[in-house]
Amino acid sequence: MKAWELTRDLLRDTKPVVRTAEEQTWDASAVMKAQDDLMAMFWKSNVPGSAAPECLMAGALQSLENKGFVLAPYEELLRDGLTALERGDFETLYRIDMRLRVLMRAAQPDPNHPSQKTVRYGSWDEFDAAVQWPDDVLYAVQSDDFRDRTAAAWMAQLVGAAAGTALEGYTAENIRQVFGPIRDYVREPNTYNDDITFEIAFLEAFGDKGSAVTSADIAERWTSLIPLGWSAEAIALSNIRRGLTAPETGTSDNPFDEWIGAQMRGTICGMVVPGRAREAARLAWMDAEISHAGNGILGEVFNAVMAARAFAVSDTRELLVSTAALFPTETEYGAVLDFALDACRSVGNWQDAWAKCDAEYAEYNWIHVYPNAAAQVIALWFGEGDFDHTLEIVCGIGHDVDCNAAQILSMIAIQRGSGIIAERWSKPLLADDIVTYMRRPAKISFDALVDQTVSAARNAV
Repeated sequence: MKAWELTRDLLRDTKPVVRTAEEQTWDASAVMKAQDDLMAMFWKSNVPGSAAPECLMAGALQSLENKGFVLAPYEELLRDGLTALERGDFETLYRIDMRLRVLMRAAQPDPNHPSQKTVRYGSWDEFDAAVQWPDDVLYAVQSDDFRDRTAAAWMAQLVGAAAGTALEGYTAENIRQVFGPIRDYVREPNTYNDDITFEIAFLEAFGDKGSAVTSADIAERWTSLIPLGWSAEAIALSNIRRGLTAPETGTSDNPFDEWIGAQMRGTICGMVVPGRAREAARLAWMDAEISHAGNGILGEVFNAVMAARAFAVSDTRELLVSTAALFPTETEYGAVLDFALDACRSVGNWQDAWAKCDAEYAEYNWIHVYPNAAAQVIALWFGEGDFDHTLEIVCGIGHDVDCNAAQILSMIAIQRGSGIIAERWSKPLLADDIVTYMRRPAKISFDALVDQTVSAARNAV
């Protein structure tokens, strides 16, 4: 059927009806309220799991300045926008929001800014050519050991996300003052967050296509399965629904393209290709470019490569250091890994190492990939392969705790197997199905998720 035929039939086949006054206005008022709610959330929100405050508008401006873009003076507009929101003056808020978005679109890079002097790879081929990849390590995906390590990795992700969700968006000092060392859940844990949502979408696509999967295949799973996102992912979903394709979905009108959203979903790309660092990186790049660019993509690649290599490298520090060495320090992400490792080597405890990194990346949002990459490095270094101690460190550091904990605890779980995770962490999460906010699966059993992952990896060989 041609489009004109459909619209003709809609016109010709519909008889007039008389709607009540309430029917005429209700739909419109509901839509208007929903739009106002979205606007308010962009300006002021609280993280669902921890109640930490966030202002995405400030984060957007901040992120452009981090990358060396010159913005026209915006301070007064930002202040007035927050004041308008407090008053419930949406008429003023929409005007200010528009002005700030025009201002951001007009921003130009300062070639003398340090960030503009670094390398940002624009494609997988560019990055691939710059890296000396380690040889693949043959690993038996048909073995029972693979299923055990896969189960361990997923449980570690669930534990890390559940433990970290209540702590994200806070500083190390404030977490210490309120909770002390984190050696158990600070509240009743659950599985409902966004940390595995996008990984399941990747897994759905990879399960269908294997190594032939493309960014377009993954993006289709995003738009069909995931109703909403936050920061970079929200913009990417909007771009997908406007008909854009990767990498434009990750770069168009997206100031959050170097935030943590890609880094938080890298592990699955390594889990399905154990021992194959380069292939894990390639898959992660395809997944990441849907919503991110530059160093934001490298964050996902880093975690994917660590996960793939964790099946073959048993020493956690060796895994960390040798994987970090693959990332050119001409990139800011590579430089962050290098700085964090130097901080670890120069002091005797994680607190002092984090103090160095916290000061170095103070101008970055707590959801940005840089401070969180540093947090991952420090926790893996000083955790030395001990699951509980690594969790205590990464939770104690703060920032985007659930994303960081879920990823790095998976590396240790892959190395050691399911026996490393104490029952006090896993038992509460196995009491019921995993709950997601996806259209499908809204719920999935832990064993079903493990089986789906194992099957996808085995079928891709």
